[in-house]
Amino acid sequence: MNMTEGYQGGVSYGLLNITSENTTVTSGFQLLNSQSMDKAINIMTIIILLITMISLGCTMEIAKIKTHILRPKGVVIALVAQFGIMPLTAFCLAKVFQLEPIEAVTVLICGCCPGGILSNIFALALQGDMNLSIVMTTCSTVMALGAMPLLLYLYCQGFPGLENAVPYVGIIIALIMTLVPCTIGITINHWASRYSQMIVKVGLSISVIASVGIGVMSCFFLGGMVWLVFSPQLMVVASLMPLIGYVLGYILSTLFKQNGQCKRTIAVETGCQNIQLCGTILKVAFPVEVIGPLFLFPIIYIIFQSGEALLFILVFRCYQRCKPPTEEKTAYLAAGKSEETIFPLPRDRPLNLEDSAPNH
Repeated sequence: MNMTEGYQGGVSYGLLNITSENTTVTSGFQLLNSQSMDKAINIMTIIILLITMISLGCTMEIAKIKTHILRPKGVVIALVAQFGIMPLTAFCLAKVFQLEPIEAVTVLICGCCPGGILSNIFALALQGDMNLSIVMTTCSTVMALGAMPLLLYLYCQGFPGLENAVPYVGIIIALIMTLVPCTIGITINHWASRYSQMIVKVGLSISVIASVGIGVMSCFFLGGMVWLVFSPQLMVVASLMPLIGYVLGYILSTLFKQNGQCKRTIAVETGCQNIQLCGTILKVAFPVEVIGPLFLFPIIYIIFQSGEALLFILVFRCYQRCKPPTEEKTAYLAAGKSEETIFPLPRDRPLNLEDSAPNH
């Protein structure tokens, strides 16, 4: 199957119109305007990725990375969860919901992406192990350079017509693009750490505003095509992928007897993908007539990813508030018992309050 010819069977992507079985949707943009708009969206997408990765690098500390590398059990479990659970989940969901080839590629790319900066924010809100979260994000970003193309190649073998359809060179270039600004961020955090928090806050703000701008521009650029990305199958897949990642990440870390902080951290790191990287790959590496509106799939994914994470955070905070402080009570009682042991009261001596009164 030629990927430039098909999407959902009877729909063909083109710059001038889209034809379905009984419906013809006119795109409403001329070739020159569409090319200019497409280039503008590509440039904004790349800029967002660069800003996001610099911000991510500003959260990384070399000393903490070394500490976890020397004791890598938690990092290894987290990486197995990241590159084992999520790509397999994406593959299974694409098969179960019988997605079209280009839809399956989109979902697989999203599932094979490394962790992003949102996972660090969610780990902090869940009182997780921030060192592990940052180190896992760092390691998964570096490992993605080899793991992502390999996983895409392996899983694409399960879909007819996709064996040679993935632009591996474009994906590797996009991954290299993430490492350079990430290194810049790490350098800033190491040599000028006083600016790191400001860069992270400004970077996240710019990313959110620019993402909204890309969404608006895409609506004008795609016209009626934009609604194709809101198909029931894709919406269900976008909602299930992060949820399955959160749950299976927590279960895997429980099986390996990690503590509560590590369990919560590995869970959010597994379910959270680098959506900016995913969007950049889909928008820049694929021709617009091939990918169509599917480069907007990461935006739908991040809505469900964030919403489900916020729900878990709310449940966790309610549990923390309602949970009886058993540990503090136990410690207090233990201290009281030890004091009684050290200063016992003689059985044959009556209690005299004057003995315990302070001397003036």
